[in-house]
Amino acid sequence: MRAIEGAAMASGQVDGAELMERAGAAVAAAVLKTWGMDRRRAIVLCGPGNNGGDGYVIARSLAQSGWNVVVKALAAPATADAKQARGKWVGPVEPFALDPAELDGAPVIIDALFGTGLVRPLAPGVWGALDLAQQAGCPLVAVDILSGLCADSGRVRSLSGYPERPADLTVAFHRAKLGHVLAEGGRLSGRLVIADIGIEPWHQDFLRAEGEAVVDEAHPGAVLPKETGHKYAHGHALILSGGTGRCGAARLAARAALRVGAGLVTLACPEAALTENAARLDAVMLRPIDDSASLRALLADRRLNALCLGPGLGTGAREVGLVAEVLAGGRPTVLDADALTILARDSHLFGMLHAGCVLTPHDGEFARLFPKIAAALAAEPDDERAAMSRVDAVRAAAAQAGCIVLLKGADTVIATPTGLCAVHAALRDRAAPWLATAGAGDVLAGLIVGLIARGAHGFGAAQGAAWLHVEAARAFGPGLIAEDLPEMIPRVFRTMGF
Repeated sequence: MRAIEGAAMASGQVDGAELMERAGAAVAAAVLKTWGMDRRRAIVLCGPGNNGGDGYVIARSLAQSGWNVVVKALAAPATADAKQARGKWVGPVEPFALDPAELDGAPVIIDALFGTGLVRPLAPGVWGALDLAQQAGCPLVAVDILSGLCADSGRVRSLSGYPERPADLTVAFHRAKLGHVLAEGGRLSGRLVIADIGIEPWHQDFLRAEGEAVVDEAHPGAVLPKETGHKYAHGHALILSGGTGRCGAARLAARAALRVGAGLVTLACPEAALTENAARLDAVMLRPIDDSASLRALLADRRLNALCLGPGLGTGAREVGLVAEVLAGGRPTVLDADALTILARDSHLFGMLHAGCVLTPHDGEFARLFPKIAAALAAEPDDERAAMSRVDAVRAAAAQAGCIVLLKGADTVIATPTGLCAVHAALRDRAAPWLATAGAGDVLAGLIVGLIARGAHGFGAAQGAAWLHVEAARAFGPGLIAEDLPEMIPRVFRTMGF
């Protein structure tokens, strides 16, 4: 944002004061739209920087709309634009403090203290004041981002804890920031409104200049309708399964791969498990695979163009051999669950990973695969060091592994070895808490391999699958179990116009 705003101002078409006026007016408009008939009283908390300058504009705009506004300043304005905005505010400016008595009637509290420019932990008392206001029932509005959240990582930068409740409203300028969707920021940002402040032309220049350094929002672009062609034109996915009694996860992945449009799906399992799987599968084909040699023979069929192993696979000698055989073949491969456990304990196999692989760890598996990166990600920020973000961590992991890494969570992050990165946030209006159920990850792996079988690149397939996974969960709603997810895919496709 600093680069984009700087380019806009350098053009001579707009200056910082005008951008501040637009930002403050946008926040005031959002507040009026949300509470205009109910509250009509606000306390605006202003910091010394440009976020505080936005606060003075907000105060003026609300006062002009008939609101009773009190401004409390943490410090005097320290930038030229903030000083100009302060000069236009004709009301009183009180010292920064909140008295419980002035919170009677629950006025709207507007946090214009630090915003995205925060570079050090908040001093004790700042979030204590916000927490006091929330306990009194006051709605809390964050200007650009809640003070104390790192805009890059979403991690908390505070020396005195942070409120348990999220902001009621965050008004962000131009685009959402990573801190609105990653880590604690995803929850604490509350309802997110994006305000246009008129800098889109310079944003496009920035995107062209930055290229792969830009983090994208995950999208379902790899999800394609079927228009022509026979089944072999849509790929043949192979899912490797564990033995008797451990095949359910692989069946979930296979069902998902078929539902997402793979032309054919084969589940390969030990011969002793064929009967169990045959009793539960119809359109999914079965092949016996007892060892690496039998897998090698099956893989002689080059029409098997996408592989998935890990769900319910097991971690014994047979499974280690299967992982080695698959990686040696170099075909596009999704590795999940037990396959990740095998990779984490076998550095030789880890070294066999190639650009066609997609790893899909949850946080625990990520820590076993990439212990040093995970330790850095878990480290608390302090005065000298900002927190590592999940984006930085997954980019580093993808570079180390030499393949695509998808780190699962409400803030799923997907990265390639070259640094391409996308975030899929299942938050706010796209929250899907019902995905916290056994087998949901196996379905995600199946969706990814199904899309790869249809011709999608692993990075696009991972994005499309993450998006479909959440949409399927939202289509079903409460009570979801993993078996329901593949059956919701046709409904999601219909909403997409397929």
